Amino acid sequence: MYSFKNDYSEGAHPQILNALIETNLVQEDGYGEDQYSLQAAKLLREKMNDDEVAIHFLTGGTQANLTAIAAFLRPHEAAVAAATGHINVHETGAIEATGHKVLAVPSGKDGKLTPTGIQSLLDAHPDEHMVKPKLVYISDTTENGAVYTKKELEALNAFCKNRHLYLYLDGARLGSALTSPANDLQLSDLPKLVDAFYVGGTKNGALIGEALVICNDALKDDFRFIMKQRGAMLAKGRLTGIQFLVLFRDNLFFDLAAHANAMALKLSNAIQEAGYAFLTPPVSNQIFPILPHSLLDTLHQQFHFFDWEKIDHEHSAARLVTSWATKEEAIDAFIASLKEKVTR
Repeated sequence: MYSFKNDYSEGAHPQILNALIETNLVQEDGYGEDQYSLQAAKLLREKMNDDEVAIHFLTGGTQANLTAIAAFLRPHEAAVAAATGHINVHETGAIEATGHKVLAVPSGKDGKLTPTGIQSLLDAHPDEHMVKPKLVYISDTTENGAVYTKKELEALNAFCKNRHLYLYLDGARLGSALTSPANDLQLSDLPKLVDAFYVGGTKNGALIGEALVICNDALKDDFRFIMKQRGAMLAKGRLTGIQFLVLFRDNLFFDLAAHANAMALKLSNAIQEAGYAFLTPPVSNQIFPILPHSLLDTLHQQFHFFDWEKIDHEHSAARLVTSWATKEEAIDAFIASLKEKVTR
C-alpha cells in the first residue's frame, strides 16, 4: 500500500546519494569543519543575502529545536508556542527536559500564532513567581499545513522586538512553505524577520539534516559548545554538509518542495471536486480533507495515512502528506479510489 503518512518515508534524492558515494573516501576534518559543510554554509548565506548569519548543521528537527532553545534561554525563561506546536505536542517533552517550560497559546485551526494571542499569555505571567516568557516558537508550515504571510511575520517580528522576545521559526517544512502558492516570503526575508530558524532537509529530500540559522548576534556565542554538550555535534559532519551543498547548489531544495506541493494540489483539487471540505485551506504538502468514516475505511484498505481529527459522529479530518518523491501515479490511484466510492 502507498503511504501518505509523511514526507520522510523514502530515503534521499539520488543526487544526494551519488554525492555521498563520490566523496566517500575523501578524508575530511570532523564536527562540521569539513570543506563540504563550510561550502554549504557559505552557499546558504549567499542564498539569504546575509554574510553575518551563523549556520550550524544538525541531524533532526527535535534536536535542532531543543539545542537552540536550550542555548537561547536562561534557566527561568520559557518558550511560547501554539497549542498545536511541534515542541508542545510531538517532541516528548524535549524542551521541558532541558529545563524550560513550554507555554501553550490557543490558536485557530491553522495553527498560527498572533500578537494578540501571545499578549494574553504575557499578561498571565506578570512577575517572578512564574516562568518568564522569552522565546516565541512558530513553524512554517504549521502543524496544520498553513503558511505565514510576510505581513503576519512582520507583525510578529515587531511585536517580539517591542516585548523583548526572541522569535524562532521551525522550518522542518520550510521548503513547502516557501514554494506554496499562498506564500509571499523569500528565504532572504527570514534573517530580517526572525532571530533564528532552521531549514529542514529531512522532510525535503535529505537522508538527515537541518541547517540552523542564527541571525541575532546575541545568540551566536558559544553555540558549538551547546551543540557538543547536547550530543548534536556530528563527528562525520560532512554527511549533513554534503547534503545541503547538493540541495542548494542548483536550487534542488526548492524544486523538490514544489513537486511535493504540486502533488498535494492535484490531490486536494480532486477531493474538492468530489464535494468535500478541508479542516484548513490546502496550501502546502500537508492537506486535511474532511471525509465520511465509511470513505476513510475504504481508503485505508489501499493507502496509509493518519486520521487527524474527529469532526462529528460521521466525519473525520484525515492528514495526507505528499513528498519530494511522490509519483503522480500514486495520486491518480488515490483519486480513482475516491471517485469509485463516491459514484457508487
